[in-house]
Amino acid sequence: MSTAKRHFFWLAPVLSMLISLPSANAAIKQTKGDFEDKFRQLDEVLPTPNVYRNAAGEPGHQYWQQQVDYDIDVKLLEGERRIEAKETITYHNNSPDTLKYLWIQLDQNKFRDDSMSALTTTFGGIGNRGPATQAANGDTPAKLSMGALRRQQFVEDNELGYTISRVEDKSGKDLRHTIVGTLMRVDLATPLKPGKKVTFDIDFAFNIVEEDAVSARAGYEHFPDDEREGGNDIFLLAQWFPRLAAYTDYEAWTNKEFIGRGEFTLEFGNYEVDITVPADHIVSSTGELQNPKDVLTKTQRERLKEAEKADRIVFIVTPEEAIENEKEGTSKLKTWTFKAENVRDFAWASSRKFAWDARGYQQGGDIQPLVMAMSFYPKEGGELWQKYSTESIIHTMDVYSRFSFDYPYPVAQSVNGPVGGMEYPMITFNGPRTELQDDGSRTYSLAEKRFLIGVVIHEVGHIYFPMTVNSDERQWTWMDEGLNSFLDGVAGREWDPTIPWGVEPRDITGYMKSQTQVPIMTQSDSVLRLGPNAYTKPAAALNILRETILGRELFDFAFKEYAQRWMFKRPTPSDFFRTMEEASGVDLDWFWRGWFYSTDHVDISLDSVYKLRLNTEDPDIDFGRERQAEMEKPQSLTVIRNKEEGKELWVDRFDDISDFYDENDRYTVTNKERNSYQKFLKGLEPWERTAFERAVREDKNYYVLNFSNLGGLVMPIILELSYEDGTKEEMRIPAEIWRRTPKAVSKLIVTEKDKELVSVTVDPHWETADVNVENNHYPRRIIPSRIEAYKGKSRNSYEYRDLMQDSKTELKTDDDEEEGEEEKDD
Repeated sequence: MSTAKRHFFWLAPVLSMLISLPSANAAIKQTKGDFEDKFRQLDEVLPTPNVYRNAAGEPGHQYWQQQVDYDIDVKLLEGERRIEAKETITYHNNSPDTLKYLWIQLDQNKFRDDSMSALTTTFGGIGNRGPATQAANGDTPAKLSMGALRRQQFVEDNELGYTISRVEDKSGKDLRHTIVGTLMRVDLATPLKPGKKVTFDIDFAFNIVEEDAVSARAGYEHFPDDEREGGNDIFLLAQWFPRLAAYTDYEAWTNKEFIGRGEFTLEFGNYEVDITVPADHIVSSTGELQNPKDVLTKTQRERLKEAEKADRIVFIVTPEEAIENEKEGTSKLKTWTFKAENVRDFAWASSRKFAWDARGYQQGGDIQPLVMAMSFYPKEGGELWQKYSTESIIHTMDVYSRFSFDYPYPVAQSVNGPVGGMEYPMITFNGPRTELQDDGSRTYSLAEKRFLIGVVIHEVGHIYFPMTVNSDERQWTWMDEGLNSFLDGVAGREWDPTIPWGVEPRDITGYMKSQTQVPIMTQSDSVLRLGPNAYTKPAAALNILRETILGRELFDFAFKEYAQRWMFKRPTPSDFFRTMEEASGVDLDWFWRGWFYSTDHVDISLDSVYKLRLNTEDPDIDFGRERQAEMEKPQSLTVIRNKEEGKELWVDRFDDISDFYDENDRYTVTNKERNSYQKFLKGLEPWERTAFERAVREDKNYYVLNFSNLGGLVMPIILELSYEDGTKEEMRIPAEIWRRTPKAVSKLIVTEKDKELVSVTVDPHWETADVNVENNHYPRRIIPSRIEAYKGKSRNSYEYRDLMQDSKTELKTDDDEEEGEEEKDD
């Protein structure tokens, strides 16, 4: 017998037990025809590395991107709620290509009634944005919401979209231009060669949409002309000027029609913008104010200077001053001039209703040592905005900079208006407000407080992603919304972990097992449910990648490397995937494939646990164990009841008929077995005998755990092992355990003799997004009831109560109740 065979021999009793165990995974047995390699590399999917984007996920040594500079003069016609403007555009061709024409985005044309967006909007159905409608379903009549009627009437009553009155080159010659929906092609008089630039002018105007009516990313909000509201408008201007579409190395012109959901990707450039508004308006804008002496009072300028080093907010325009400013309008005008360098877009807001607070964020470093965090809001913002808006801005910059880079711009702003949440360079639009009560106080619910903190963190976070790390939102919404939702969850839980931030793995399980899931990598306009697909699922995936798969040290290093590599550049998904792998040193192709390219979900079932014991080959030990195991089996019910009835056994009544086998059973040991045992020991090599005798002496517990992958998405198996002595232990098994049999695996776990396993739980912290936690327990637990005994309010509705107002309510007495009943009778 060879050494190898003798080595196998003493393990044979254990192996034979393993082989003979019934298969708990027989129903999903892996076969040749249906094998799928969940760990195959992504090279077949990702674009081939090149001189522009290398295999490490870095910008290549010939990486390029265009630059577009804008000089804009814009006037807000408050009474007409209209914009009139002229712009001078300078386009720098940094590409290796000669361009015969340029493509320009005309986003306001989306609101035309003949736009692709309007014509392709379905009546009801999944994924609609804006006023809700409900389509007919079987016998249920179709319904048209009041919001939908309001939108229809606004579009019918107002001429929307751009009026383009002039497109000329710098010599004053008309440039031929063709409008195609939300795009305009400008044909150049002379082809633009690499390294050259061209300058041209556009005059344009458009009527501003009412945001509450059409559900847009910008627009005006009118406050009722009554004593409580005071009238007046807030104007939020975004996607307001004709701007160049991006020309890229991976797609050339990104000239896909703007339907409404897929946002945009733009070129970086420098802006100088003159904004003419009523003289009593306060303007918040992308960029730095260039003429404060022309538009601010001396007191306001002094307050702004004081705010730079303040520990808490300083009012530049106090709430009381804003209320006073609302009372009377003016026919006079002021022009606010802003400059912004190296930004990819420009937005602004204007209103006489704005209070304005500010506080300097002393960031330090070389990029931008001082950042002015500022908030603009009407009296309706109240204490909620005074307390939390600017502080949330600063908290965001503090956290995000640790994960990426120092905030790169001089200002970061939060503006209250009709838009619930939207981001642009240096400025964000955010929605929640207080409620005016009959006693003159302003109150808000816990939900509104949480919403404001959360939306400010999220939207200011967007100034990092994608306003600085310039991903293509038109194609891949998740690259900005998903990455940013992950980071806003990190920042949010550092603010208040009790707020449900919606980025935990448990938050995505419902979507992942639904029939409306599509791969994360789906183009933005084709996603069925944008929220869970572009925000929650990628955020939860990155949360899992950080906390469960890579660990914080590796993840944080790789993520920061990605952010800094692509700061002020345009990354694609492949650049993110490759950077995270290259910088962490971990092969993550299986993770990207499963989470981003498939609709598989996580459902790992622990089907069975078998306890094995090593045979000692010593008959005096092994036969005794067998006898004990036999005695522990349940007795025959008939035998039990015969004893209870006192029936006497025949052999007990007549002992003279007993023989040898009444004193010895099948587990009696003879010298034949003992001799065989000694022969077995002598046949072992010295090292084999040493190993064997140690295993017998230690008498460890051997457990085989059988797992099924019911959801298809391979993930690490995280175990909580509970022992008879009351202790618990965690074991983390990498996802690679599934590499050969992705449908089912078995795992051997060995414990010390005194560590008897009593139960096992898979994913005890709910960190892998497992959609069914009930098959994670062995033995199975009693499933907690999910049936309510009575119809009641949702648990989450508690945070929507306005406790600030409700706490003023007086407790009624029995006399109050009787008096109330009498009033009803009368």
